[in-house]
Amino acid sequence: MPGRAAARPGSEDPAARPSPRGAAPDSASAVSSSSDPAAEGDDAGVPTARTPDGEGEPHSQHRDARLGSTDKKLKAGATAAGSAPTAPRSSRQPEPRVEVMDPAGGPRNLLPRPCRVLVLLNPRGGKGKGLQLFRSHVQPRLAQADVSYRLMLTERRNHARELMWEEELGRWDALVVMSGDGLMHEVVNGLMERPDWETAIRKPLCSLPAGSGNALAASVNHYAGYEQVTNEELLNNCTLLLCRRRLAPMNLLSLRMASGLRVFSVLSLAWGFIADVDIESEKFRRLGEMRFTVGTLLRLAALRVYRGQLAYLPAERVASKVPATPALDRQDQQGPVDTHLVPLEEPVPAHWTVVPEQDFVLVLALLHSHLGSEMFAAPMGHRAAGAMHLFYVRAGVSRAMLLRLFLAMEKGRHMECDCPYLVYVPVVAFRLEPKDGKGMFAVDGELMVSEAVQGQVHPNYIWMVSEPSSRLEPQPPPPSQQPPHVPPPEDPV
Repeated sequence: MPGRAAARPGSEDPAARPSPRGAAPDSASAVSSSSDPAAEGDDAGVPTARTPDGEGEPHSQHRDARLGSTDKKLKAGATAAGSAPTAPRSSRQPEPRVEVMDPAGGPRNLLPRPCRVLVLLNPRGGKGKGLQLFRSHVQPRLAQADVSYRLMLTERRNHARELMWEEELGRWDALVVMSGDGLMHEVVNGLMERPDWETAIRKPLCSLPAGSGNALAASVNHYAGYEQVTNEELLNNCTLLLCRRRLAPMNLLSLRMASGLRVFSVLSLAWGFIADVDIESEKFRRLGEMRFTVGTLLRLAALRVYRGQLAYLPAERVASKVPATPALDRQDQQGPVDTHLVPLEEPVPAHWTVVPEQDFVLVLALLHSHLGSEMFAAPMGHRAAGAMHLFYVRAGVSRAMLLRLFLAMEKGRHMECDCPYLVYVPVVAFRLEPKDGKGMFAVDGELMVSEAVQGQVHPNYIWMVSEPSSRLEPQPPPPSQQPPHVPPPEDPV
């Protein structure tokens, strides 16, 4: 095979890969940093102005030092359009890399220095300024911190997923995803679909916000102890966490659909109101996070009720009662075993809780603290390994109360509204069966077919650039919040 042409500093590099699994020819743009050892001939460093302490400080109320001059005007960047078609993969063998997971001594909590990362960026995410933000806010800091990179621009839905199928992961110390939450969803599922998925999913991941959702990045920012920020300030904080190289394990949610599809989630599954707002507001994505406010108001004006059956396994009840029929253990070998789940055609195990009501406004299973950079959905503390937050709102809630809940969620005050229709419980597994075929599922913000689904958390399954859990000082898990006697609703749906 012909080798890869050497990429010059700041130039477009025809990426090296055949189209995987019969996909259309891949024309992803690849841009190498001028300090990228993976690109032959790149040996000059990027001149940058170093902050007084070498790395800068994130935006946070509890720190006096602030970020350096990163609020400069965005530079005009190249776009993914017009990128050259890809050439065949280089035959050059990758250099051996030190894995972050050490089989002998357990996980290491730091990336190496110097560090090599693959950056996957969606140039059309959010307001479409991801590439400009990378060049103005991220690239200079990576150069300061001895982090070399190769930049890949995605061009279509599931492109990052396809790239992960055949990427030579040994060349990289981490995979950096710069977009909204949907691109991280693609990357993780692409890794889990590889033949070497058990090794691939151990590759450390980093979320840099450049989309309209950015919930995962906001959660990482929260875990680091920094104040809630958005846009460029959030991007600066997450970039500095990458430069500091600290890693922390995160939970992974395994989802199984009635159709037989298995999907892995890094953030959430939503059904009903939240999913409607998420999916229907796509047409307003140029508004950035404002799209969710517009979508919420539009959906409140035509509030819907969804009929379904919800059941869950509370975290407090996991004295690890494994189902008598572990049929799911042998259905497929791709991915971890879902020990708490039985086939969807069977009733849930007897130690599960079945919600008696069947009319809902929304159901949300959430792995992290934030549902958006300004939606502090889970203020009750960092969930313990192997558990997730389950919220549901039953039918009968008034439009005024629902609006009040979402407005209070910005500061994490919605649980103080004493809404009798809102229920919260920490769980390790759940099952949701829509009864009327209505409504949409949104998994990490991505549209899924509305069908019966069940899911289980796998504890500490992926590694993310974040502050280690020892510094988070999580609160003890709160008890389930069951609603009191329900009064007649005002302004019923």
